[in-house]
Amino acid sequence: MSCSDDQTAPGDALDGLDDAVAAAAFRRLVRLLRHRDDAANIDLMGLAGFCRNCLGDWVAEASEESAQPMDWVDGRAIVYGMPYDQWKALHQQQPATPEQVARMKESLAKNP
Repeated sequence: MSCSDDQTAPGDALDGLDDAVAAAAFRRLVRLLRHRDDAANIDLMGLAGFCRNCLGDWVAEASEESAQPMDWVDGRAIVYGMPYDQWKALHQQQPATPEQVARMKESLAKNP
């Protein structure tokens, strides 16, 4: 699993959330991330412990038991709105700095 394991706590109200509501909120988050191409994945990882790649991987993982399973390439394309390599060529102009990588590693260590 990518970025974190799914930690489901017993009695978590999130599990009772209507799927249509959850899907609408997810789509809103993805569209915001598509719009905010200035928010680099490395910085998202450093701050929150997940990024667009993680979301795409989670989409793929969630699809495994569905009628339309997909791989991580397709999951990421859904999140990015285009193939990942195309998004990366358009928006990821600079390599990660050592400081960004250090923040990412520290942040990921906090994930379940």
